[in-house]
Amino acid sequence: MNVRVRLFAVARQLAGSDAAELELPAKPTVADLRAALIARYPQLGNVNRHLIFAVNAEYAGDETWIPEDAELACIPPVSGG
Repeated sequence: MNVRVRLFAVARQLAGSDAAELELPAKPTVADLRAALIARYPQLGNVNRHLIFAVNAEYAGDETWIPEDAELACIPPVSGG
């Protein structure tokens, strides 16, 4: 299944793009998405354990199934004040 995931903040900076087109297996989970994203952009490996994903505007754990045509986002940790 082909998906498009939007990248924000440091994930966008490290990947050099605001989105990534990825190929995932049938009935993918967020864990599959995470693995494919790190495989495509190894430089994200340093922040991997801090990345949060959203599926259809809902925060999702690694076990969450990704339906067809889902809106996906990769949200790294943010800081500020």
